[in-house]
Amino acid sequence: MEVKFYEDTEDRLLEFAVIISKYRGRWVFCKHKDRNTYEISGGHREENESILNTAKRELYEETGATDFSIKKICIYSVIGKTRVNQSGEKSFGMLYYADIRELEKELHSEIEKVVFLDDLPTEWTYPLIQPLLIKEYQRRIQA
Repeated sequence: MEVKFYEDTEDRLLEFAVIISKYRGRWVFCKHKDRNTYEISGGHREENESILNTAKRELYEETGATDFSIKKICIYSVIGKTRVNQSGEKSFGMLYYADIRELEKELHSEIEKVVFLDDLPTEWTYPLIQPLLIKEYQRRIQA
């Protein structure tokens, strides 16, 4: 698995949006109904959807966030087979950060629950990718 970071790429190449988020100063992670692991919210870009709208939609669908600020962090690529990329070819996504101010009480998606953590989880759904995304986010905000 190889993860790289970029400042820019062609918009048409961006297939995914991943949104690192915090709520009241704590990390926000999702637990899918079919898994026993935790992940950052995110997902596939729909046809004719801007990547920012993908991020906003996924954040709402997976966390219930109704009031938040969101900002672009960087573009990333992944080479290697994953649950969402069976070919293993290079795929690109946009990494965002969201500060969530308000959440709905009920979720309306495949997410079983949302957890708020002071520390990062040890049981990751995408252990070779998402911890690297968080490290890059931390590196960029501390620079």
